[in-house]
Amino acid sequence: MSANPVFDFDDTVLPALLTSFYAAVRADPRLGPVFADAVEDWDEHLDRLADFWSSVMRASARYKGNPLAAHMKHVERIEPEMFDRWLALWREATDAFVPPRHAAELQEKAERMARNLNGALESRRPAPDAPYRSTPVFDETTLPEGLRRDHSTRAGVWGVIRLIEGRLVLHYDDADTPSLELSPGVTGLVRPQQIHRVEPLGPIRMQVDFYDREPALAA
Repeated sequence: MSANPVFDFDDTVLPALLTSFYAAVRADPRLGPVFADAVEDWDEHLDRLADFWSSVMRASARYKGNPLAAHMKHVERIEPEMFDRWLALWREATDAFVPPRHAAELQEKAERMARNLNGALESRRPAPDAPYRSTPVFDETTLPEGLRRDHSTRAGVWGVIRLIEGRLVLHYDDADTPSLELSPGVTGLVRPQQIHRVEPLGPIRMQVDFYDREPALAA
């Protein structure tokens, strides 16, 4: 490979490569749903990608977009492992459509871009076990009356009661589930639609976190 390789195939090969590659992406069970929601006009998208790769490999300056901004719109759905799958499909497509020297160039560029994008997205991804919502911090005087009475979370919603200060008893309306005394470091789990109530034992400070999946502490 020369020190300054030039990607010199003609403009009929690049569209064919991209069409084949993104057909495989769209058919992939993990990548396909994300792209289906992100791309409204595939003809326009493929034209923009042709401009992108022309700019990357030929310094043509045809591409005017911002790849990071485009990916940031879908940061919550883009998982690090998806980049590995994307690269595997890219290697298959480039090996099939272009000579080995140019395939290696394209793969090297793609790997560098994937690392950079994944690194930029990583700091913006939600923590894997982060709650989707949390209550304010309550004390024994601001604790809502509704939490002291029997109530439940909605279907599909898990609650985690965290004590910051003091002690509290978490009561379940279930003979098979004993009450649990909570303190800092001892959290209380409430499963979807599980009827429960809380009973402060003196001064407290507490907060409730809500999850749309089973939190790790329940595993």
